[in-house]
Amino acid sequence: MTTDRSQMTHLERERAAVLHAWTSSNNYHPLMVKDAHGVWVRDEDDVTYLDFSSQLVNTNIGHQHPAVVAAIQEQAAVLTTIGPQHGNIVRTRAAELILDHAFKGASKVFFTTGGAESIENAVRMARIHTGRHKLLAAYRSYHGGTATAVALTGEPRRWLVDNGSSGVVHFFGPFLYRSEFHSTTEAEECERALAHLESVVRFEGPSTIAALVLESVPGTAGIMVPPPGYLAGVREICDRYGIVYIADEVMSGFGRTGRWFAFQDHGVTPDLVTFAKGVNSGYVPLGGVILNEAIAATFDERYYPGGLTYSGHPLACAAAVATIESMEKEGVVENARRIGEEVLGPGLRDLASRHPVIGEVRGVGTFWALDLVTDRATKEPLAPYGGSSEAMGVLLSAVKAEHLLIFSNFHRLHVVPPCVITEEEAREGLARLDRALTSVAGYYTGAQ
Repeated sequence: MTTDRSQMTHLERERAAVLHAWTSSNNYHPLMVKDAHGVWVRDEDDVTYLDFSSQLVNTNIGHQHPAVVAAIQEQAAVLTTIGPQHGNIVRTRAAELILDHAFKGASKVFFTTGGAESIENAVRMARIHTGRHKLLAAYRSYHGGTATAVALTGEPRRWLVDNGSSGVVHFFGPFLYRSEFHSTTEAEECERALAHLESVVRFEGPSTIAALVLESVPGTAGIMVPPPGYLAGVREICDRYGIVYIADEVMSGFGRTGRWFAFQDHGVTPDLVTFAKGVNSGYVPLGGVILNEAIAATFDERYYPGGLTYSGHPLACAAAVATIESMEKEGVVENARRIGEEVLGPGLRDLASRHPVIGEVRGVGTFWALDLVTDRATKEPLAPYGGSSEAMGVLLSAVKAEHLLIFSNFHRLHVVPPCVITEEEAREGLARLDRALTSVAGYYTGAQ
C-alpha cells in the first residue's frame, strides 16, 4: 500500500518507516532532532535541550566539534572509502594515537564499526590464542546486541535473545549498595567478590576458560565503580589460570571517567581492550580491539579469521584522529575529571541530601548514576529490575519538561554529559534535575 507522506509530520513518517531499537513501535515517540552543538540539542520546534546523556554515552567531545567536522570533510575530499585489505595513513595514525594512550605493551589495533563487533572479535582472538572456549562475564553488565556480545551481557536485554550456546558463564561483581555477599564495607565486598570469582573459575574448570570479559566501570547496568584492589585481583586470577583478561572500555573509555581508559585508575594492564563510542564521539561509526604483544604475535603467522567491510573506514579514522588530538590539546580528559570531582559529585550528593528518593550517588568523571528508591532503609527500587514504573514515567516526563536529556535504566538516572561540559553548564543541568526530582517526592514511602 502506498502512503501519502506529504500529509504526514516528520515524527509520523519516522514512526511509520523506522524500527527503533529496544522498544515497541506503538509506544515510542522519539524526539525529532534538528541540530546540535556542544552540550546542546535542538528539536524541530526549535526547543533547546541540555544533553546530560551524551546520547548513548558516546559524544564525549560534544556535538559538532569543529575540528572533527573539518577532519571528516577534508578526508572525504581525498579518500572517502577504501577496502580494509588496503592500508591508508589515516587508519595508521588513528591506531598509533590509540596505542599511545592505552597501556604498556599495547601492540596493535583491530578496527570494527562499533562496540558489539569489538567484543565479538576480542572473544574470537582470545579463543584462538588460548585454544579454549568458555567465557566469564559479570551479571549487571552490558556488552552489545550481537550474538556473543548479548550472551555475555548480564542484564535483561539478554533474556529474550540468548540461546545459551556460546559457552558464557556469569558471575557477580562487586556492588556494595546491593551486595550479593552481605558485605558491610568496600574491603569486604572486594574480598568476597574475588573469592566468588575464583570459585566460579575452579568449578567451571580453568583449562576450559578462554577469557574473562569485564567492563572496567559497568555502564548501562549502573555505573558501579569497582572498589580498590578488585581489578588487580581479577588480573591476578586471570594470570594464575591463563585466562585472557578483556577490558570492555566501550562506554568508559576516552575520557569518560577522567582517564583515557578507566582501568588506568586501578593500576592494571588488560590483555585486550575493546573500545568504540568516545574514540570519535560517534561522528562516524568506529570501534576496535587493542591487542597486547602476546596475542598480536599469535597472528604474526597464523591467519586471523575475521574482518569487516568498513573496518578502519577512512572517515571514521579521520574523526578519531581529530577527536584524540583535540582532546589532548583542549585538556578534555582533565576537564572530565575536574567536573566530576568539583561539580557533578558534590552537586549530586547535595541533591541526595534533599531528595530522599535518591538512595545512592555513585560515579567518577562525567560518569554518574542515581539509584532511586521508595525507601532508603529497604533500598526498594523505584522501578522493578528489568522494568519501569509509574514513578519513573512521571520523573522522565518531568525531566523532559525541564528540557534535559538524560540516560535512564530501570530505577536509575545516569548523569553522563559530554566530557567537554563547562562548570556553568553542569550546574544548570543539576538545577533542572533538582526541579524534576520534586515530581516523584510522593512516591517515596520510607522515613524522611
